[in-house]
Amino acid sequence: MAHPDFPTPALIELRDVTFGYGERPVLAALSLTVPRGQVTAVMGASGGGKTTVLRLIGGQQRAQSGAVLFDGQDIGAMDPDALYTARRRMGMLFQFGALFTDLSVFDNVAFPLREHTALPESLIRDIVLMKLNAVGLRGARDLMPAQISGGMARRVALARAIAQDPELVMYDEPFAGLDPVSLAMSARMIRQLNTTLGITSLVVSHDVGETFAIADQVIILGDGQVAASGTPAELRASSNPLVRQFLGLATDGPVRFHYPGPTVEEDFSVEAMP
Repeated sequence: MAHPDFPTPALIELRDVTFGYGERPVLAALSLTVPRGQVTAVMGASGGGKTTVLRLIGGQQRAQSGAVLFDGQDIGAMDPDALYTARRRMGMLFQFGALFTDLSVFDNVAFPLREHTALPESLIRDIVLMKLNAVGLRGARDLMPAQISGGMARRVALARAIAQDPELVMYDEPFAGLDPVSLAMSARMIRQLNTTLGITSLVVSHDVGETFAIADQVIILGDGQVAASGTPAELRASSNPLVRQFLGLATDGPVRFHYPGPTVEEDFSVEAMP
């Protein structure tokens, strides 16, 4: 267990974590670390376990073996009260925002403060306006989610994620579906908030360009393990076939287009016909 006066260098650590859904394995003895105060990106092919890593850290799923450590404490070994306490130190930006459609922008951001604190409404108002100002949407506080764009909704969701000043903010595909202007703005905001607030950011993304522009460390998953990790510059110089394919530096590689199955000849042979 980490002593509060002597925190571990890594805020998040996965040690030999194995997890799967039913008969389908997803993570196989996966080990990785997320350093404090940095932007760490987790990337890889679809279905490679990126979002599963976020769910394990948040305690929505439990590792089948291995340990998921948050500030030196095993998430999988926590009782409900301890897990609840740990989650209050985390913020989560869900894919596409996941705002409450019947609440205004202001009330969406105020929701976690009203739900988890006993702060007076006057202080909640000040906090909400500060968080909305940080994402450039203080003037949109009275609008409903249906009245704002997808990019603005993502920024409101980010304001909600940082409402309680978490130590860790996790982003699940924060750039999906955004136009180029909103995408660049969102990426810059993640970097600025990480630096300004002194938080740790964990970003799951497929967008190589914007993610590499803001990340201190990039982890690429493959076959349920860490296929490669390092700074963006180190990965761009990598000769790893999976890395080169993922970065678009090679047209073919370990990730195949076709799902494994019988050969074309086997499926279309006369003997295979019913």
